[in-house]
Amino acid sequence: MRRVVFNQKGGVGKSTITTNLAAIAAAQGQRVLLIDLDRQANATRYLLGDEPPPEGTGSAAFFDNSLKFSVRPAKATDFITETPFENLHLMPASAELDELHSKLETRHKIYKLRDALNDVAEGYDQVWIDTPPALNFYTRSALIAADSCLIPFDCDEFARRALYELMQNVQEIQADHNDALHVEGIVVNQFQPRASLPQRTVQALIDEGLPVLQPYLGSSVKVKESHERALPLIHLEPNHGLTQAYLALYEALSG
Repeated sequence: MRRVVFNQKGGVGKSTITTNLAAIAAAQGQRVLLIDLDRQANATRYLLGDEPPPEGTGSAAFFDNSLKFSVRPAKATDFITETPFENLHLMPASAELDELHSKLETRHKIYKLRDALNDVAEGYDQVWIDTPPALNFYTRSALIAADSCLIPFDCDEFARRALYELMQNVQEIQADHNDALHVEGIVVNQFQPRASLPQRTVQALIDEGLPVLQPYLGSSVKVKESHERALPLIHLEPNHGLTQAYLALYEALSG
């Protein structure tokens, strides 16, 4: 299964959701690859902390290599590194992704990520892809390579109105490039159950027939602590309420 986590709106928790679900999958014995395509590299830092990735690894190195001719082309596995967590591998991100963007668009390298994942398919049970908050080359590459798309949603009214455009963009990728792609669901994040506005906003999504996933993810200072310590919640505090919500969400996706 290849899942891409995408929303054109920033600050909705894409990297946190991607990393925690991938970490849960790995902790349960799945062989997992997380691909970070966001030049901010939040998912990369979440897993590696301040430790720099090994030289030559990463999504920027992978895409840069696709621009070069070689008699013996590098393998996709050359750009992947281990993490401190068993069963969890990473293709890290870096700011160099920005520098490559225009070159990749003009050279039509949009299918390279899909081809790479086909090459490493036997090595992983699950692939999770974190994307930038924009429908750019990297996000399109991820959607073309994926089986499903998860959309984080932060209970904002403007974000609710933007969901239709976002889902239409995914459907266009499906129609033009990847007929296996589907929107697996909307992940409600930073939900405040005692506040009326988030409840009304999420209920509006349900009434409109959108695929809202259960359970909703709340807010907690534990998330910031887990970022700081570079420990996904399942490793930082497995019995915490938010960790349990992530576990339940993962089980819902797996079921």
